[in-house]
Amino acid sequence: MFWLAYALVFLGCLGLPPADAAVVEHTFSVGNLTIDRLGQRQVITAVNGQFPGPMLEARDGDAVVVHVVNYSPYNITIHWHGVLQRLSGWADGPSMVSQCPIRPGGATYTYRFNVTGQEGTLWWHAHVSFLRATVYGALLIRPEPDRPHYPFPAPYGEATLLLGEWWNASVVDIERQAMLTGGPPNNSVALTINGMPSGYELAVRHGETYLLRLVNAALSYQLFFKVAGHVFTVVAADACYTDPYNTDVIVLAPGQTVDALMHANASPGRYCMAAQVYQSVANATYTTTTTGLLRYEHGAEAAGMSTIMMPSMPEFKDSATAQDFYGSLTGLLRDGKPTVPLHVDTRMLVTYGLGIAPCMPTQTLCNRTRGSVAASMNNVSFQLPKAMSLLEARMRGNADGVYTRDFPDRPPVMFDFTNGSMSSNRSVMLTSKGTRVKRLRFNTTVEVVLQNTAILGSENHPLHLHGFNFYVLAQGAGNFNARTAVRSYNLVNPQQRNTVAVPAGGWAVIRFTADNPGVWVMHCHLDAHLPFGLAMAFEVDDGPTPDTVLPPPPPDYPQC
Repeated sequence: MFWLAYALVFLGCLGLPPADAAVVEHTFSVGNLTIDRLGQRQVITAVNGQFPGPMLEARDGDAVVVHVVNYSPYNITIHWHGVLQRLSGWADGPSMVSQCPIRPGGATYTYRFNVTGQEGTLWWHAHVSFLRATVYGALLIRPEPDRPHYPFPAPYGEATLLLGEWWNASVVDIERQAMLTGGPPNNSVALTINGMPSGYELAVRHGETYLLRLVNAALSYQLFFKVAGHVFTVVAADACYTDPYNTDVIVLAPGQTVDALMHANASPGRYCMAAQVYQSVANATYTTTTTGLLRYEHGAEAAGMSTIMMPSMPEFKDSATAQDFYGSLTGLLRDGKPTVPLHVDTRMLVTYGLGIAPCMPTQTLCNRTRGSVAASMNNVSFQLPKAMSLLEARMRGNADGVYTRDFPDRPPVMFDFTNGSMSSNRSVMLTSKGTRVKRLRFNTTVEVVLQNTAILGSENHPLHLHGFNFYVLAQGAGNFNARTAVRSYNLVNPQQRNTVAVPAGGWAVIRFTADNPGVWVMHCHLDAHLPFGLAMAFEVDDGPTPDTVLPPPPPDYPQC
C-alpha cells in the first residue's frame, strides 16, 4: 500500500494524472558482453546484451519507468540526456549529483520521469566513469497522438544513427590510467555508426524523404556527417525544433542530437555516408572517419552501378564550416510555446578550460614537477562528493561537508583568455579544487557568458546543462566584449539546446529560466574533462506552491 500511495503522489507531483498518462516501462539489465570488433574479442559493459543499448520510445505526455539491474562489475547510473526531469530530479542520473551509484552484484534502482512538453531525438547513457562509451542508446519522443505529427511534412521513413567511438581495451582501464598519470587518456581506435566501425547500411526508396535522427555519442570528438550526393534539411537540434536549414554537412558535438530530413532524390545507386572527426584542438593529429552505405532499393543493380559514390568531406580542422553550421540554426517559433525571457535576474561570466593542479596522492604515476591536468570553471576544479549526492544533501537541508554555495559569478582574475601564451604563466594555470554550486531563486532568469580559455590549448568544449533547455543568444571568436556582443544577440528566434559547442578560442551566451527545483550539473561532454573537474552545478530553490516543490526521493533511492 505504501508503494501505491507513493506512486500516486509521485505522478501527481509530475502533473501526470495516473488514469490518463501512458506508462512506458522497460528493464535494463547491465552486465558484461563479449563482442568482436576490428578482429579482436572484447568484453564491454552493455545493457540487455546489446551494443548500442535498446531504443526507448515514448510520446509527449508519457511517463517512463526503467528498472535498472546492475550485474556489471562497476558502479552504474543512467542519465536521460536532454529530458528536463521536471520535479523528478532524483531520476536525472549523474553519479553523486542526483544519486549515489547503483552498486554491482544485482543492485537495482527504478528511474521514473515524464516527458511532458518535449518532442524529438534524445538519448540515454551511463554517467559513471567512461562507461558511456558502450552504455548508451536512443530515446525518441514522439508527438501526442491527437496532435499533428510534426511541424514539417511527414517523412516516408526514418533512421536513427548513433555515432560513437571504439577502444580495443577496457574503457575503465583507459580512464584509470589517465587519472593515475594526470594526463589525457589514450585515443580511441575507431569511430562507429550504431556500434559498427563499418558495415552500417540504409536502404531508401527513390523520391522519398527520410528523417535521420543523429546522435553524437562519442566521448571525445565533434563530428562532421555527410552522405555523398545528398542534402539535408535540419528540423531539430537537441529535441528542439529549428527553422528549416538546408545543408550538405551536419556538425555534432558530443552529447548533441540533430534531426534532419534527407531527400532521396539522387540517381539510383550506392552512396557512402561518413562520420569524420572535426578536430578543433590546435596541433591535434587524431583524424579518423567511419563510413556506412546508403543504398537505393533496386537502384544500383538496375542502373548497372557497381561503384560507391564518395562524399567530399571538410578538412579535419575546418572550424569555419563547423561554426557556420552552429551559427546558422535558429529556433522555430510556435504558437503557445515559450519565447526568450527578456528580463535577466542573474548574470554570470564563466571561463572554462584546462589548467594544472598539484598531483593527488592517488596519482602514483603523475609528474610531481609538472603537476596534473586539471579542468575548471571560473578557476574551480569541480570535485564530486564522496559520501552523499548533492541532491540528497539539498533535500536534507545539510550541505555542510558536501558542498558550498559560493561558486563565483566571475573568474577571480581577468586576463587575455584566448591567448595561448598564457600557458607559460603558472599563476594563471593553477586551479583550486572544490565542490561549489551557484544557488538560484526559483523562476529567476539566468544569463551565462561561456568563455573558452586557451590554457594548454584552445578547444571546443561542448557544455551540457542538465534539467533545462537554454537559448543560445550569440557566439563568437576571441574574448567576449559585452558592448559589441549584445548587438548580435538573437532575442527573437534563437536556437534552443541542452548542449552547446562553444567555439574554440571563443564564447557563447546562453539564457534560461530556473523553474525546475533541484541540483543540476553543467559540465563538459568531452568525458575525460568531467573527472578532471570541468563542471559546476546550479542549486535551484523550491517554488512557492506545492506543484513547484521537488518531491522526496523514491523508496529505492540508492545509498552510498
